Formats: sequence, C-alpha cells, structure tokens
Amino acid sequence: MSTLNLGILAHVDAGKTTLTERLLFAAGVIDKIGSVDDGSTQTDTLALERQRGITIKSAVVSFVLDDVTVNLIDTPGHPDFIAEVERVLSVLDGAVLVISAVEGVQAQTRVLMRTLQRLRIPTLIFVNKIDRGGAGYDRILKSIAEKLTPAIIPMGTVDDLGTRRAGFLPFAPSDAEFTGRLAELLAEHDEALLAAYVNDEDAVSYAQLSATLATQTGRAQVHPVYFGSAIIGAGTEALIAGITEFLPAVGSDSDGRTDDADAEAEDDGPVSGTVFKVERGTAGEKIAFVRMSTGTVRTRDRLRFGRDKEGKVTAIRVFDRGSAVQRASVTAGRIGKLWGLADVEVGDQVGEFGGVSESGGNAYFAPPTLETVVVSRSPGDKGALHVALAQLAEQDPLINLRQDDVRQEMYVSLYGEVQKEVIQATLERDYGIDVTFRETTMIYIERPVGAGTAVELLGKEGNPFLATVGLRIEPAPIGAGVDFRLDVKLESIPLYVYKTVEEFRKALDKTVRETLREGIHGWEVRDCTITLTSSGYNSPGSTSGDFRKLMPLVLMSALQQAGTVVCEPVHRFHLDMPADTLGAILPVLARLRAVPDTPTIHGVSGTLEGEIPAAQVHEFQQQVPGLTRGEGVLESFFDHHRPVSGAPPTRPRTDNNPLNRKEYLLHVLRGV
Repeated sequence: MSTLNLGILAHVDAGKTTLTERLLFAAGVIDKIGSVDDGSTQTDTLALERQRGITIKSAVVSFVLDDVTVNLIDTPGHPDFIAEVERVLSVLDGAVLVISAVEGVQAQTRVLMRTLQRLRIPTLIFVNKIDRGGAGYDRILKSIAEKLTPAIIPMGTVDDLGTRRAGFLPFAPSDAEFTGRLAELLAEHDEALLAAYVNDEDAVSYAQLSATLATQTGRAQVHPVYFGSAIIGAGTEALIAGITEFLPAVGSDSDGRTDDADAEAEDDGPVSGTVFKVERGTAGEKIAFVRMSTGTVRTRDRLRFGRDKEGKVTAIRVFDRGSAVQRASVTAGRIGKLWGLADVEVGDQVGEFGGVSESGGNAYFAPPTLETVVVSRSPGDKGALHVALAQLAEQDPLINLRQDDVRQEMYVSLYGEVQKEVIQATLERDYGIDVTFRETTMIYIERPVGAGTAVELLGKEGNPFLATVGLRIEPAPIGAGVDFRLDVKLESIPLYVYKTVEEFRKALDKTVRETLREGIHGWEVRDCTITLTSSGYNSPGSTSGDFRKLMPLVLMSALQQAGTVVCEPVHRFHLDMPADTLGAILPVLARLRAVPDTPTIHGVSGTLEGEIPAAQVHEFQQQVPGLTRGEGVLESFFDHHRPVSGAPPTRPRTDNNPLNRKEYLLHVLRGV
C-alpha cells in the first residue's frame, strides 16, 4: 500500500479544519463531524485551540483512501503560527490549498501558494463555503488566476451557489468545452499533446488527458480546482477522487501508479528522515515526529540525528486509521512518533547522514519580525520561566529564546500579538507561571557591507587559548544566508580532537552561527561568507574549547573591519479602495515611509500596491477603514529587508560581548 503525506493549508477561517473533519468522516475514521466553534474537532486537541476556534499546532491523522494510506496534516491558518506550516512543508507529498468562496484569495493564501510553487509541491485547490451568502464562482476563479497562478483547471461547476442547497457538479469527460480547456492548459507543458490536439482534436482521448493531468499535477505544473462546502459535504467526494488520482503517493511513479517494488527497495535502503515536530509527553520526555524518506527504523535501534547526535529508539507509534498506534518499526513514506531521542530538535535529519534540514534553517517563510521581553509576575519563577521557555523553543525554534544575564531578562521572537497571547496562556496552563510582556519591538538584521579579515596566533601575547584562528568575512547575495568554508592545510587541523575534517568544519560552523546572532549593533548577521584562512594547535594540549572560545573574538574583529548595515523588515501591501479616496491615502503612506506603486483605477474603484515598513503596517491597518469609508480591503505580507536611514537602531547584547576583548575574556576565562 502506498502512502501520501498530505497537507491542508489555508488562510485563517477558510475552513480547512472543517474540511479535515469531512475527509475523516468520509473515510470512516469518525462517525460524527466535529465543530470548530464547539471545540469538538479531531485535530484541534489543545485546550487553547478549542477555546479560540483556531489551529495553533500542526496535527497528524491517518486514514485509507482507495488503497492509499493518507497521513493528513492539518496546519494553522493564522499568520502568527506560520512557523508550524514551515516545518510541515519539508515532509509533504502533496497539498490541498483551501480558499473561501466568499473572501476569496487572501494575504496568507498568496504567501502559501508562492511557497508551494517554489518547492514544487503538487497542489489541489479547494474553494470552500459555496453554501454561504456572497459566495462566488467566476469571481473566485478569476482571482485565483490573477493572484495565485493561471495554471488552473476548474473540475466542475456549482449549482444553487450561496444557498444550503449548493452543490458541485463535476464536468463529464464528454463535455467538449471542459476537455478543450484542459487540453489547451496541458499542451503548454507537453509538445506531443499539443501537436496531436492541433492535428485532430478527437484523436486525444479523455483517458490521455486525465493521465497527463495527473503527471503535470504531480510535477506542480498545473492545479485542479474543486468547489464545495466542507460543512454540508458538497464537493468533497470529487475532491477525494482528485486526491487519490492526481497527487503522487510514495511508491508510485509520476503517473500516479503504485509500484510496490520501488517502495520495498526504499524500505531496505539507508535510514533517512526529517523531524518536523517535537512535543513533550506526560512524563516530560521528548517525542519526535519523523517523516521517513528511506529505510526502516525499529525499536531499540541506535539512531543518528542532527549534527553528530545519537540516541536509542525506545518506542514507536505510527499514524494509522485516525490515531497513532504502537508499532515495532516505521518505514519509508510513513510518519512516526519516536521516543528515546533526548537531544532531538525540530529540523534534524535522522539516519546515516544526519544534519539539519532546510526547514530547520527557516528556509521557506520570513522569520519573525517582532520581539518582546517575557516577565514573570512572581520573582521566584524566573528559573522555572527559563526552563519553560526553553521547552517551548524546542517545539518552535523560531521563538529564538535569548537571555540577557546582566539585565536578567528573557526575550522571545514573535510573528504577532496572538502568538504572544498563546505563549502567555500556555505558560500559565502547562507550567503554572503567570507572565506579562514588555512592549513589542521590531527585529532588524545586519548585513556586511565590505570584506574584513582577522587572525589570532597561538602563543602570541593577548591570546590565552591554545589555538590559531584566522577568518575572512565577505558579503553574499541577499537571501544566501551564512556559508562557512575552510581554506587551510590538513596538517593545521587537530584531527586528534576532531574525528574528521568535516566534523571540525561543522563544529566551527556552529560557533560562527551562534556568534552571528548578534552583530556590531546587536542584530543577527545574515548573507555572508566566512572562510577559515588560518588554523593551528599544540598537540596534545589544544582542545575543541580553545577553538570554540577564540572564534567569536576573531569573527567580530573581522566583522568590525568589514562593517555592517542595519536593515528593517518591509512588507508588500495591496489595497482595494474607492477611487475617490486615493487623495487621502497617499499623504498617509508618505508619512508612514511607504513607497506606493502607480495606482490602478477601474471606474469608481481602484487598487494600490507598494512597500511599507513592517513597523508601520499596524498603524496603516487601523487607518484604512476611516480613509476609505469602511470599503478598503488591505493585504500585506513580508517581502524583504532594506537598509534603515539615519542612525542605526541597536539592541542590548546578551552574549559575552566579543566586541570588547577585555569584557569577553573576563567572562569566558572566569574560573579557569
């Protein structure tokens, strides 16, 4: 039996959790459809989720459709919890993007679709809520084509739109208009099909078109669109047929046909998989959610994961027909919960190669742009608060917990105010800690503006460490991240301390990344290449600690020589408004340091796009109703970072301040 790891993604309130309930009901996993409003759904199990009626944590539930085991992952729709979606993307075989037939394409919908396309994840589109007043069909299809992708094919039409009698009517293979549109769409990616269709339309059968649609959907080139209502069940039968027909399962080829031999060969291969979620059990133990790519993990196996970590698997649960059941092993394509990996982290790769996945490196969505200080109301809870926040950071690494030992303050990164409320409620409910927050502030970044070099020589005055370290730092293209390289001779590497050159590189790479969390002005440094140009040691006296403690001094010295520019987060905005309100809007945008594009006017209505600093988005959102007589609709999403004008903002340091040699050495050599 093949396996499909399926993600359900949407803008908040589009109805994806209700769709999940409907799919579970259709598969016979549940005998009654739960309600988001009543807090009785299968996947929203947290008390906070039931209370608020929103998904906060991704949840996995399994069922069988036509001999395909579907591991369905329900993800949050609220943008404050985009990090949960981030981690899920790396384990998906396919996705269903849910859009409301009333609200249509929204800001988060566009962010999700762009990411699904960039990662080439096969995606079906389900337009939900066709039974609601104000629901659209042609309007929604036009919006999808304009705002998401033109490579769509509606798989049917809608009857009694906007009423409780609404239904989805799939197009028949004999519908010439439908097959003509389908052939034209598919021919854009298939020259043979185009030639055959041009020569003789009747020579191309619907079976050929359907097979080609499955192939191109599997390659994320086209996207079938279904309409329906999860709450009344309209259209979900057709969607289920589309999931099994058009989304590729593990153990199937590009045409969607099952190949058990391939699946078995993968089971016998080397172990590899991705940890996309970590939670704590009732006894406080870590539980790793792993999507297996190849091989088989069994209980009592010693498993490598992350960077040079290892643990013994003590228990395994595999998702099967609605719940996670105990098993002796988990095989390729499946999702399992593993116990026993005490040091496991979100993003760890498991198996022979280890390492950290792209999702662990925050590769898909923008990182949080807000930061706040968490303060315990009871001074005696400070220690417990740090432990609790550290455990929350295990489940969500983008919280990015930082502690200022001098000021005795703890900082967390945020996507928005709702996330802050959830952290507060979680700390009170799960840990019994009552907290408040300081004012939320913006997070900036730093980028090098030039090249810089520095070196500390072993045995020279002022270097108390038994190591030589020389570094060069250079700017890298925007979005390139941090790249650490070696340019030293083999004999300069202490291989009696490190087993291999790669282990040496990984250890120094980790120190580099930790050091760059706070640059010259206190912000994280990105988009740079760091090269180790000098290395030296004393045998047998030098230790890994000598290199680890010396690296920050050298790196920050090189960074000071290179110089950095502080950059602020900038959003892209889209505003629909009455045309005659443009004159009132433009001066407000100028005051907020926004850069609008040329407006587009269509009669009495208009649209305006542009860039606006993230710090000003909230104020603009508050003013839009008054500026547009309540008719304006504003969408915004993170787009890029740009250099700030004027004096660069600074952030208090929470490291040992390697910019100040005396202060740094006082900290790291204390007690030595």
